[in-house]
Amino acid sequence: MKKIFLIAGLCAMIACNNAEKSDSVEKADSTNKANIDTVMNQNTMAVDEASSSFLVKAADGGMAEVHMGELGQQKATSQRVKDFSAMMVKDHSEANDKVKALASQKNITLPASVSDEHQKAMDMLSKKSGKDFDKAFMDAMVKDHEKAIDLFEAGMKDAKDPDVSSLADKTLPTLRTHLDSAKSVRSSLK
Repeated sequence: MKKIFLIAGLCAMIACNNAEKSDSVEKADSTNKANIDTVMNQNTMAVDEASSSFLVKAADGGMAEVHMGELGQQKATSQRVKDFSAMMVKDHSEANDKVKALASQKNITLPASVSDEHQKAMDMLSKKSGKDFDKAFMDAMVKDHEKAIDLFEAGMKDAKDPDVSSLADKTLPTLRTHLDSAKSVRSSLK
């Protein structure tokens, strides 16, 4: 009887630990931290935690922008919103490829899917339609690009890996253009 309780207790602990790490971004961060710790213990070169964290967040945000762009292409009623959405898919797919290539080169694990936070935002948007969708979508695009610019500016400054800093620096002009476009499209919807 004690063995049954012991086994049940162990299974519950494992389930709780797995439930806590259900978010794809959290899993990637956890894997990368463990890899950095392992490499540090072996006294070999590793990508710093700031660089690793930046690439994980950039991949998450980039995937979310592609999915949001696809949603915008499907649901938007305004042609300007549809055109903006197409730009999101194209530009963020290209940026995602660069993030993936650099992460692979640096042995950084990236999330397999968008974070729970981004998924919830997409789920809420997908329930909207018509002009309500267009307005909410463009509000989200402005907010997301403001966050992305902050992330990439911090990545450029905080990442110790020069390749990661360079990627952040080279991507910032596109993100700023996206933010300006998002604000312009949003103001046209009023």
